[in-house]
Amino acid sequence: MIKVDHESSLLDVRGVTKAFAGVRALRGVDLTVRAGEVHCILGQNGAGKSTLIKTLAGVHRPDDGEIRWGGELVEIADPDAGLALGIATMYQELDVVDGLSIAENIFLGHELARAGFTRRSEAAARTRDLLTRLGHGSLSPNLEVGQLSAANKQIVAMARALSHDVKLIIMDEPSAVLDAHEVQNLFGVVRELTAAGIAVVYITHRLEEIRQIGDRITVLKDGRTTATGLPVAGTSTAELIHLMTGREVANVFPAPAPLPDDAPVVLDVDGLSLRGVFGDVSFRVRAGEVVGLAGLVGSGRSEILETVYGARRATSGSVSVSGRPLRRGSVVDAVSAGVGLSPEERKSQGLVLDESIAMNVTLPSIPEFARGGFVDFRAERAAARAQIDALELRPADPDRPARTLSGGNQQKILLARWLVHGTRVLLLDEPTRGVDVGARAEIYALIRRLAAEGNAVVVVSSEIEEVIGLSDTVLVVAEGRILSTLPSSQIDEHGVLDLVMKGTAA
Repeated sequence: MIKVDHESSLLDVRGVTKAFAGVRALRGVDLTVRAGEVHCILGQNGAGKSTLIKTLAGVHRPDDGEIRWGGELVEIADPDAGLALGIATMYQELDVVDGLSIAENIFLGHELARAGFTRRSEAAARTRDLLTRLGHGSLSPNLEVGQLSAANKQIVAMARALSHDVKLIIMDEPSAVLDAHEVQNLFGVVRELTAAGIAVVYITHRLEEIRQIGDRITVLKDGRTTATGLPVAGTSTAELIHLMTGREVANVFPAPAPLPDDAPVVLDVDGLSLRGVFGDVSFRVRAGEVVGLAGLVGSGRSEILETVYGARRATSGSVSVSGRPLRRGSVVDAVSAGVGLSPEERKSQGLVLDESIAMNVTLPSIPEFARGGFVDFRAERAAARAQIDALELRPADPDRPARTLSGGNQQKILLARWLVHGTRVLLLDEPTRGVDVGARAEIYALIRRLAAEGNAVVVVSSEIEEVIGLSDTVLVVAEGRILSTLPSSQIDEHGVLDLVMKGTAA
């Protein structure tokens, strides 16, 4: 094992600032990262975390301040310069190319070649070694990345970072698309890296992860460093939340309203199957009820939601909304019946990022604002504005591009979209992924409010605690089967995992 000097400073950031079109994203950030440590960066959405890591990666140039690498003042002019120093970045938005193979993605931009010819066999061999190191040796280097799940795409991004001679790896929300087992595997890889002297800057919204993997913490708020170098062992969760938000935030789930015995069934799923993915799925959701699907990544939970929505065509079974059967594989029929989906990958599958908030909110409802073949833009904008105000979406500017909003506010756009449309069934896949602790509390309260107003809600989340805390009823899913249906009050996280493990082994 390589002996690591954990006191040596690898990266020093002092007083770094950055502004875009007059808006100051960084207002003076300080950060020191030591060789062989896991340095966690915390902050709410909009705190400056993404701008900071892009500055360290060479995507942005700082307006002021200094960056020192190994004690030497450096200018990271572009991403190639960052890689040349030994800084690799894994972004939250997976920057993989679906049309290329795993091996081609890993060595994209630094292909293995001799005399102008790519050495495919060597690339495949090195890819296998990297994937094995990450605990995914069963993946073929020749497999097209577009066929992979979001979790496996994350593994490819991680392997690409490790394919360089790196001294520092920046990981932006690396566990967001991983299940509990894969997160532990990720932690094992991180420990292996740090034991070899590689530093890891780890950005996450999951405070419990910091306790498991972090050494020190830096907290950002409004583009400034509010604390840096805090020891994980000596810093309480309450203190971290206060440093991030400037206030006390209790990460609690709102109490559900009592469900009347005569509450009507809004969503009825009966014997739904999708060949090779899941089978014989049945459940009901009543008005005012939140039903949660708990299971590991790959269990079929997201595919169930997509099939109910009509994005996938079921091979058998039926879906009805308030007694009206829906056509299989018809999103149009589902939407017209009052079904709305907030997808797992909201930025790539749910939002038109370069369009305005108003356009994104009213997208499925445009025919409702048509008069004689022309869209009544005034009525459309008024409807969008009403939901923007009702959901306290910030900033409350209908013309602002969706891309510029925080994760929590982007999630609110998707909820506003279906409320404008008069949706009665809300299918929410990972509703708080990439959302900070303060915004999570808002979204939890909002989901409960929507249920109390008579909507039927189905929630999928990788965080079992979140599924149980939000739901009235929990369906435990493993390998495409529903193993158990229980009131949330009768099951806990350990109970869910026990059922999943038994179901997977059966």
